[in-house]
Amino acid sequence: MTKHIFVTGGVASSLGKGLTASSLGRLLKSRGLRITMQKLDPYLNVDPGTMNPFEHGEVYVTDDGGETDLDLGHYERFIDESLSRDSNATTGSIYSAVIAAERRGDYLGKTVQVIPHITDEIKRRITRLAGDDVDVVITEIGGTVGDIEILPFLEAIRQFRLDVGRENVLYVHVTLVPFIGPAGEQKTKPTQHSVTELRSRGIQPDAIVCRSETAISSELKRKISNLCDVPVDAVVNAADARSLYEIPLIMHDEGLDAVVCQHFGFTELDIDLSEWEILVDRVERASTPVRIGLIGKYVSLPDAYLSVVEALNHGGFFHGAKAEVEWIQAEDAEGLLADGRLRDLDGIVIPGGFGERGVEGKVAAAGYAREHQIPCLGLCLGMQVMTIEFARNVLGLTGANSSEFDPTSAHPVIDIMDNQRDVTEKGGTMRLGAYVAELLPGSQVARAYGREVVSERHRHRYEFNPRYRSRFEGSGFVCSGTSPDGRLVEFIELEGHPFWVGTQAHPEFKSRPERPAPLFRDFIDAALARAEGRNPHLPDLDAEPPASSSSPATA
Repeated sequence: MTKHIFVTGGVASSLGKGLTASSLGRLLKSRGLRITMQKLDPYLNVDPGTMNPFEHGEVYVTDDGGETDLDLGHYERFIDESLSRDSNATTGSIYSAVIAAERRGDYLGKTVQVIPHITDEIKRRITRLAGDDVDVVITEIGGTVGDIEILPFLEAIRQFRLDVGRENVLYVHVTLVPFIGPAGEQKTKPTQHSVTELRSRGIQPDAIVCRSETAISSELKRKISNLCDVPVDAVVNAADARSLYEIPLIMHDEGLDAVVCQHFGFTELDIDLSEWEILVDRVERASTPVRIGLIGKYVSLPDAYLSVVEALNHGGFFHGAKAEVEWIQAEDAEGLLADGRLRDLDGIVIPGGFGERGVEGKVAAAGYAREHQIPCLGLCLGMQVMTIEFARNVLGLTGANSSEFDPTSAHPVIDIMDNQRDVTEKGGTMRLGAYVAELLPGSQVARAYGREVVSERHRHRYEFNPRYRSRFEGSGFVCSGTSPDGRLVEFIELEGHPFWVGTQAHPEFKSRPERPAPLFRDFIDAALARAEGRNPHLPDLDAEPPASSSSPATA
């Protein structure tokens, strides 16, 4: 029978429940278990798709087109498994399903209540991921114990243990052990209160993960054990790490996976962490600096571009480089051309986004990168602004723009497709999820991928306008990847440029620390070449990443 692990958090938000869950997933997968993961979010939005990135960070997209919480990105990067829209559920989606069922008459006229109807729907979302092909489902409960919004979720997972048997459920609680400067000591009281609150909801944690700046003593672990009624070997310390990819090794050294395996009867399974240890060593040795300017609208909240930054890091690990991201507000980019800040960059990334704000700055940055031979990678909207810039300044199409920003443009080189114009609901016009593209043989992107048919995830509404494609052909601007029917342009590049590549997709979502996204890997190589004054080369994909001098990595 499928086993279930529930991860809750207390004391404060942003303690790292998602990374704790992801690390545990990696450890259990390294023991040969089949793992899947899930995030239950307490907010009333149906999904994060309509939320401002300032509210909740990036929207992570799954292969099946789910718009999900950014923690799913951590899950996929750590356990290296593709998740689905079923791996994220919100209070909004759960209540919507219950209300729809009530309107259909599914409840036969009964009074609809939080218990049992809402809690039953939550349990259905959890059970949906279980099956013969899954050994363990790890479910993270968003929010903090004590929040009114998560009470139905806590009640549901309390009931779940009764439904499937105590031996099939384990609760992990993540808390904070702060250091109080004036007292000169670490305090366990926040953890005690957090566990007391959880127990008041009928849930006794089986393991406690204590977040702290520095390691906590054995004495403090025993104190927490006694006061929270948890075995001392199940009190796990997760002190601040040099790299987020070091966390699974810390958790293993602390014995968290051993506690889980003992509880579930997986004690005969040996663990093999050799691949992950090689990765962590590679991360720590990545020291050659490469300066990457990220031109975005939401740079004051780096979580808005979390997967992009991680993909840059992955490309850096491969080359023994450390990507140093310079956050550049898109609205300021035009002014930065004059003071030379863009000139000093080794590479420029123009990420995706929606809306007009900052677009002209992105166009200016794309043009500067093209004219000054600076490696440039455009993602989704980034590809579109590269197209707009080339149309205006090379092809002479005055006023070229996207119809998203200027519906009256004389040259809408980016436009919504004709078959989508009659869709009144904006969400209906989105291309969401994985789409296949065919690459031009011998092109830069085909060499990067090492094949001519690829699949990447999308999240966008506007496309390269095929009516203008003939204007671009023969100009050095290459449409190097299209949809299988040849109708939609998926990749562009520029002849004779070290790296001026755009994609309508979001390859950052499929990048992995041990297997970087091909475009990010080659972009970092081109940026390194600029930094070192050499010509970029295509890496030997079968070779080990190069070694570099030892240097601590930072998360």
